[in-house]
Amino acid sequence: MAQVCNMIFYKTDEEIELIRESCLIVSKTLALVASEIRPGISGAELDKKAEEFIRDHQAEPGFKGYNGFPSTLCISVNEGVVHGIPSKDGFKEGDIVSVDCGAYKNGFFGDSAYTFALGDVSEEVRNLLVVTNDSLYKGIDEIKVGAWIGNIGFAVQEYAEKQHKYGVVRQLVGHGIGKDLHEAPEVPNYGRRNSGKKMKPGLVIAIEPMVNLGTRKVTIAKDGWTIITQDNKVSAHFEHTVAVRKDGPDILTDHSLIENAIKNTSNVKEITIKS
Repeated sequence: MAQVCNMIFYKTDEEIELIRESCLIVSKTLALVASEIRPGISGAELDKKAEEFIRDHQAEPGFKGYNGFPSTLCISVNEGVVHGIPSKDGFKEGDIVSVDCGAYKNGFFGDSAYTFALGDVSEEVRNLLVVTNDSLYKGIDEIKVGAWIGNIGFAVQEYAEKQHKYGVVRQLVGHGIGKDLHEAPEVPNYGRRNSGKKMKPGLVIAIEPMVNLGTRKVTIAKDGWTIITQDNKVSAHFEHTVAVRKDGPDILTDHSLIENAIKNTSNVKEITIKS
């Protein structure tokens, strides 16, 4: 889905606030999804609601039409990792549903993702979601001026793969974001410490661990878009847009809106945040 040029564009404080505005719309859209998602509802229904919500907030869907992608949301179910096209089929009890959303307003993009567990799921699967979400914050904790981008991926891989024995996807990575949805630099979820570009104030990146219950290897589904695990085991995906500030990371997306919506529904299983 990504087409990235090699030039890094550092943002001013004013531009970061515009990105934050787009990110808030994304976060509110995902909170809407959290309040509506349940067994029986379809991804296509959620996609329609999400597009209406984004446009009602004087923004445009960030993904729809991007390189030909047909929908507002990427909805990837169970073995789906990312880039899933919303289906007319209803979700089932026990499904794991990754929802990725982008919005474009005032010339800037926002981007975030969250994975939902519908109803009762196994402890094994629930733990995958917890660890993947935790690994996102492990990566964010590495953000500081003068540190290397590689430290982010190292922290994610060390936690999810080395400590918890899950498969960290290699073929898909996080990215810079701003006037374009995908900008330089790439932000892998694996790698070595003290490698890659050094972080400077004004860098805005999307960090998005994609972690599989089994193998890290993935393939493309028959629809030509959805990335699925090669062994058909489930995958989880969480994403924040984050700005690099002189005093550390500034998380521009807000998952607390999603988590609060989950608390008010019985359809989605809560996960422990930052265990």
